[in-house]
Amino acid sequence: MSFGGPQWPQEPQQPGQQPFGQQHGQGYGQQSQQQYGLGVPPGPQGPGGQPSPFPGATADGTPDWGALADASAAGRRRKRWVLIGGGVLAAVAVGAIVATAVVQSNKPATTGKNGTVTPTGSAAPTASPTPGPTFSSVAPPPPPNPKDFISDEKKDKAPLSAEGLFPGKKLTMNGRAYTKGATSSTTKCASVAQGGLGAVLTKNGCDRVIRATYVQDGVAITVGVAVFPNEAAALKAKNQASGGIAPLAGSGVKDFCRATVCLRRANSIGRYAYFTQAGFTDGKKVTTSDKAVFRTSDDLGTFTFNQVYARGKSQASAAAGAPGQ
Repeated sequence: MSFGGPQWPQEPQQPGQQPFGQQHGQGYGQQSQQQYGLGVPPGPQGPGGQPSPFPGATADGTPDWGALADASAAGRRRKRWVLIGGGVLAAVAVGAIVATAVVQSNKPATTGKNGTVTPTGSAAPTASPTPGPTFSSVAPPPPPNPKDFISDEKKDKAPLSAEGLFPGKKLTMNGRAYTKGATSSTTKCASVAQGGLGAVLTKNGCDRVIRATYVQDGVAITVGVAVFPNEAAALKAKNQASGGIAPLAGSGVKDFCRATVCLRRANSIGRYAYFTQAGFTDGKKVTTSDKAVFRTSDDLGTFTFNQVYARGKSQASAAAGAPGQ
């Protein structure tokens, strides 16, 4: 199909000649075989079989002015279409180049032989990652042992008194309430002991004896805490004990364990040895079947043990929080 307008007449193909416009397949219709208006189409011949000197001439040799005008108009239209087509192709090519440039400019980085190129305005990567936390390979020292502070007089420096070991007016153990009676403290250890206990306390270097009495339901008990320079001395006093701690009456508790049978016990923790003597307030003898007396001795022995250990624990906690510990 032509680009519109009247078609030009066909020019015969010469042997061995390929029409212009067919070198690359289908051309611009039938007009592609012409040389865009530069060829001379065959026309009527003049006298003697010679072609007429005027293209588009009539049979008598005169110019066919109408045919020439039509051919000229068709040539101008063809040139205009060719220019328009070329402009469209050029515009498409320029648009493709611009689109490619835009797509490439939106890439975050271009990797070449020398590595990654960071676009202008973006932050450059850090030279190295943020280091993680580090931990010391040296294990922290263990916390102080409370027993260390109650095993030697050089470390056991906290204040010591009857009220500190036996505070308040009452105590409760295992749901049982005991009322506190009289208390005492002395550095004459043997003076508050009965039988052979006084000699044992003196021989092992007793520094002080603190006593307290409790009563509950007709059963009274005196606890005596003997303080020694170190754990070894207290342990010897416990193992060598004979006799017992002297009962402490007063503050609402009358004499007990006088000229009768009472329950005596001895134990130790650290540099403290403690002794108990429990019996009936009415002077009745204690037998192995008197569970109330044994229960009272167990309760007050446990309470004393806990009080001495709490003394060591408080000193250990204070040492752990002190500078340099």
